[in-house]
Amino acid sequence: MDAYRSPLLDTPGAVAATGPDDGVAAHYGDPFREQRRLVDGEGAVDLSHRAVLRVGGPDRLTWLHQLITQHVERLEPHRATSALVLDANGRVEHALYGVDDGDAFWFHVEPPSAEPLRDFLEKMKFWSQVEVADVTGELAVVWEPVTTPSEAHLSRVTERGRDVFVPRAELAAYVGARRPAGVWAYEALRIEAHEPRQGLDTDERTIPHEVGWIGTAVHLDKGCYRGQETVARVHTLGRPPRRLVLLHLDGSVDTLPEHGDAVELDGRTVGTVGSAARHHELGPVALAVVKRNTPVDAELLAGGVAAAQEVVVDPEIGLHVRAQLR
Repeated sequence: MDAYRSPLLDTPGAVAATGPDDGVAAHYGDPFREQRRLVDGEGAVDLSHRAVLRVGGPDRLTWLHQLITQHVERLEPHRATSALVLDANGRVEHALYGVDDGDAFWFHVEPPSAEPLRDFLEKMKFWSQVEVADVTGELAVVWEPVTTPSEAHLSRVTERGRDVFVPRAELAAYVGARRPAGVWAYEALRIEAHEPRQGLDTDERTIPHEVGWIGTAVHLDKGCYRGQETVARVHTLGRPPRRLVLLHLDGSVDTLPEHGDAVELDGRTVGTVGSAARHHELGPVALAVVKRNTPVDAELLAGGVAAAQEVVVDPEIGLHVRAQLR
């Protein structure tokens, strides 16, 4: 299969992204200005490299309710939701970002998730009246910082903005008419918002509690699903082995730490760098996962760069009686 290449990369000034965002633009010539426009509620980000799946059929919501971590059995049309698919040990396999339009449930995922997730869902159909389809070839995802539904296209609206499902034939015109911003700008704002990204801020051992997905992608008051025992146990007993932090990096260093670089304390490795970006106000920042017992006020080294940590996940998460961090 040929590598994906967005038509927006033909925009004057566009610079291609690499790694998990290969195929779309990192920026269009001025990443900081693009960030500021997004903060001001202007612009659009081409996320057309992401995969889009559709689940239709009259049983879709009750069926999905039994498979994913979110309560979707009575999900209202056009209400945004996030969910996970876990393995039997409660480790994250897939992260879904979806919305139901009253006839079908549409969601986008990281590209490597599309095929294994579709295969898993197909295997779980049994007698349920559902249809699962990969519609990536038909629809592309565009993110906008506005929080009202799109009149022309299905959109998933959250507090930070909306994911719009745009027909691929309209992608270039849609984004071009809204002053395009690259994924570098989008990623910087995502990191600032403490939002983990599967495959960057997670690994094959990640459980939802470690990266702050309890409450946003995991509903604690619903029936059984694969991996639910681990979720319930850690929620009750607390103290998952690792926790997500936001790192404020030394701005005098020219380079950002790479994904997978060690996070060190006094010469010992205590974690791993996930996402890193240059924020237009905060300077260089990163998300990292560190050992739970790493002191919350400790100065760290991330890929050799000095870093102060900001708590994202409480070290005592899951315990119902505990001191509150400030």
